[in-house]
Amino acid sequence: MSSERTRGLVEADRRHVWHPFTQMQGWIDEEEVVVVERADGFWLFDSDGRRFLDGISSLWCNVHGHRVEAIDRAVREQLGRVAHSTLLGLASVPSIELAARLAELAPGRLERVFYSDAGATAVEAALKIAFQYQAQRGQPGRTRFAALGSAYHGDTVGSVSLGGIEVMHGLFNPLRFEVLRLPSPHCYRCPLGLERERCEMRCADEAERLLADHASTLAGLVIEPLVQGAAGIIVHPPGYLARMRAACDRLGLLLIADEVAVGFGRTGSLFACSQEQVVPDLLCLAKGLSGGYLPLAATLATEEVFSAFLGPFDAYRAFFHGHTYTGNPLGCAAALASLELLEALLPQLPDRVALVRTLLEERVQPLLHVGEVRQKGLMVGIELVRDAATRQPYPPAWRVGHRVILEARRRGVIVRPLGDVVVLMPGLAMPEEELDLLVHTTAAAIRAVTEG
Repeated sequence: MSSERTRGLVEADRRHVWHPFTQMQGWIDEEEVVVVERADGFWLFDSDGRRFLDGISSLWCNVHGHRVEAIDRAVREQLGRVAHSTLLGLASVPSIELAARLAELAPGRLERVFYSDAGATAVEAALKIAFQYQAQRGQPGRTRFAALGSAYHGDTVGSVSLGGIEVMHGLFNPLRFEVLRLPSPHCYRCPLGLERERCEMRCADEAERLLADHASTLAGLVIEPLVQGAAGIIVHPPGYLARMRAACDRLGLLLIADEVAVGFGRTGSLFACSQEQVVPDLLCLAKGLSGGYLPLAATLATEEVFSAFLGPFDAYRAFFHGHTYTGNPLGCAAALASLELLEALLPQLPDRVALVRTLLEERVQPLLHVGEVRQKGLMVGIELVRDAATRQPYPPAWRVGHRVILEARRRGVIVRPLGDVVVLMPGLAMPEEELDLLVHTTAAAIRAVTEG
């Protein structure tokens, strides 16, 4: 039974708060709302004192857990100096130190750091950088971009233009610019109608053909390396990313790697690109950059790209783009502390990844209505289907994925659906017993909804 205080909070929420990616009529009619009041480690506590395991890292951004003393201390100490000052015409200590650290950690010569405040703004900056780069190197006809089917790169107009998920992006078609759409390397539901065992990565062949046919008009290719997150945790076949890098090199395109969701250890390495020895021309970072503490994003560029923006004042080659909170000192301080913790955490990731894989194989994959379990590092998508033999999906109106996450919540675990794909995204530092609880509870919730 909710307390009077909680009932008041829920009433105020329903009256005033417009939630992201939420059918608000359903939210208003929702029987129970969890109002998070505090957190500790990997647990969230609501306004009635109930606790829930945070199985989605607070939307894929939390790395080390909540209330981490080293990050808390870094933010408090920075708050005692200055909370914010602009980077327009001034510099700041934390933004300098973080940029130098990112340049040191990033693959290749990604040594120039442009700050913003969210994944979408990091991608938006990358689009404009790529467009201006091509114009200033004497290629003004290269004005278009290529992106994958079912792509998701954020919710600003430029990043929405890159998007390929009809239910999220189709309504905004009159606002979007045209994108060259490449087939997604989605092996479970191949857009070319092929089977994984015999396809020989034909999706990459088709992507290369399309890029070659349109190369003279393309500024760059935007891609989530290794995993398409919001598309349903689509794990790309090994070698796909490297082939796209090689194609961009042949054709004069910039490779823009959107590592907003897949960076900072999510796929098992600090940066996903490194697993195929790929160095992008532009690298977009956010989410885990600050450890999940504060809004902070960065777009890293190579020296070659950066040099195209240099010239005399009257040439107007500057990048006319920015944000009020660019390089916010509090966010940068949190990021520096998080990166130091992450360096020590990375060697432990293989054991955690292997444990989650074993738990999924034992408890989730055998369930009757699990079509496929997709895992890369600590990113997991469990696709629920009406018929596993034929891969027949459930009717959307049944809201099976949503019902599963509500069942899991009743059992004390927070997970999220992408349609009928149940997503598990544990914090990288989550202890083994809590990883076990996360998978066990998810399996029980799936069984209760689909077999009950």
